[in-house]
This record gives sequence, C-alpha cells and structure tokens, in this order.
Amino acid sequence: MRVFEEKQWFNQWWMQAINLSLLGLLFYFLYQWYVVGKNVDKVSANDYSGQALVIVLLLLSIGLIYLFRLKTIIDERGIHYKFIPFHKKIKTIIWEDLEICEVRKYNPLSEYGGWGYKLHFGGEGALNVRGNMGIQLKLKSGKKILLGTQKPEDAQLVIKRYFKG
Repeated sequence: MRVFEEKQWFNQWWMQAINLSLLGLLFYFLYQWYVVGKNVDKVSANDYSGQALVIVLLLLSIGLIYLFRLKTIIDERGIHYKFIPFHKKIKTIIWEDLEICEVRKYNPLSEYGGWGYKLHFGGEGALNVRGNMGIQLKLKSGKKILLGTQKPEDAQLVIKRYFKG
C-alpha cells in the first residue's frame, strides 16, 4: 500500500518579514512605554489597558500565520484533506466520486484570488498555502476543488496508482 502525505503552512519569506516587522514594532512600543516613558500614538505610558490591547493584538497578528495548515493524504480509499482551523475533521473524497483527479500547474492569483481557504459556496475553489502546483479534483457532482501541493511528482505517482477515472 502506497500513501502520499503532505503538511503545508504559510512560511514564505515575505510573511516572515511581516512578522519580524510586527515583532520589531512591538519591541519599539514596549521600549517607548517602559524605558522612555513616552506615549505611542494615543496609548500613554500609564494606560495599561490600552497597552495590553495593543500587545495582545500584535501577538495575535504574529501568531495567526502559524495557525493555518493544509494536510493532504492520498491512499487506496481516496483523497483526504484538512485545512486547519477551518475544518475540524478530515474531509474525504473517495475515488468512486471523482471524475477527474490530476496534478496541474495553476495561477493562484488569476484563478482563485490568491492563496488560502478559497472555497465558495457549493464547494468549488482552492485550498492552498503557497506555490502554483495543485491536485485538481472534479467530482461527478460537478464540484471542483484544487488542493495545493509542494510535492507534485509524489502526489501524481500515488494518484496514478489508485485513480482509475
């Protein structure tokens, strides 16, 4: 039995640069409030509730990017995927429900409006975190879903083994 498994998250350099900038901003605010004793915009050096709100919002912004993950598994039963935090359980599409299953190159911006959780009502769209390669699924019901992948060759090998469409 051959199984394809892939876990992806947003770890592009530019997202890391944004996070480092936010972290630098946080340290600047802390320095201004607690070392220099100056106000930062409308939050004064002795406004502890305002400071707490700013600190929490910046830390949530920094940590948010690490929360999102895409997990894909392909096995003899079908294709399983989960986009954390949107899916609580793994979603499964069995081979018999698929009309088309192939790895393809795509343009994330023009086809889906970028990366992320891009499913529309009715289940059509894309789940991707980076790159321009994906597993295109078309169900017999007509719905289309694209799952981004960083391992297109490995995915294609397992798909060829199990998909008889």
